[in-house]
Amino acid sequence: MNKIRGESDYTLLIGEDHSTNYRIVISFSKLAWFTVSLPFFAFVFCILWSVTYNFEHATSTHCQVYNFLPSISAAIGNYKPQKDVWKIAIALQAVNRFLVFAMYYYYYKEVVHKWAEGVSRSALFAYALENISLVTLSFWTSSENYAFHKLSFITFLIMSLIHMGLSIYIEKNCRHASRDANELRSYVLKTRAMTLNIFSIFMACYFFWRHNAYCESFVYSMFALFEYMVVLTNMAFHVTAAWDFAGRSLLLSTRGVRIV
Repeated sequence: MNKIRGESDYTLLIGEDHSTNYRIVISFSKLAWFTVSLPFFAFVFCILWSVTYNFEHATSTHCQVYNFLPSISAAIGNYKPQKDVWKIAIALQAVNRFLVFAMYYYYYKEVVHKWAEGVSRSALFAYALENISLVTLSFWTSSENYAFHKLSFITFLIMSLIHMGLSIYIEKNCRHASRDANELRSYVLKTRAMTLNIFSIFMACYFFWRHNAYCESFVYSMFALFEYMVVLTNMAFHVTAAWDFAGRSLLLSTRGVRIV
């Protein structure tokens, strides 16, 4: 893996440099949207399928009160074909996220002050751990290995918040290059997504506590709804890569892969 002379600091080469042999060009913005769309549509499918075909069992709790939404763990981890669809989507998006990780590595090298290199590395480390923990919590469900699933979920939540916070801090305080219109839009969307994500986490915790404390009807469904919001706002944050790398492309051939 080498940088190519005369091109941007975050142009990436995997394989041999035979530029004339490249045949497929994929917009990185479209790749970012596609990467996020994999878990998004799998998530929607799992919820709708669980409500349609596994409603009674998926929405039941120890309180034995009526609810109309399943928790995420129930929707993606307890039934087929939902858990197979979810696992396939997460495995595919994990591969694409490697390319996103590489892009942000070179992006930060290009736009971030030298004194902030430690901050950008911490953001990338959190990004990697977030992705790894998402894979492990998806493949080891609560019904199969509760302790490991719980650890993976907590790691995912913490690393997600750290990554969001550091990414926003870098964009606001650590750049020596001015933002273009796309990067400015990305920053605004990142800030809104993180704000909604934190709000949703607190609300999910509140309704989870209230459900266990008072066993009221619909309260567990409200917990599930804000659980969904945590996931969706996380996806919204990650899709901002489409604006961070607007104009960049992925070039594919039998001889290698380039991001330019």
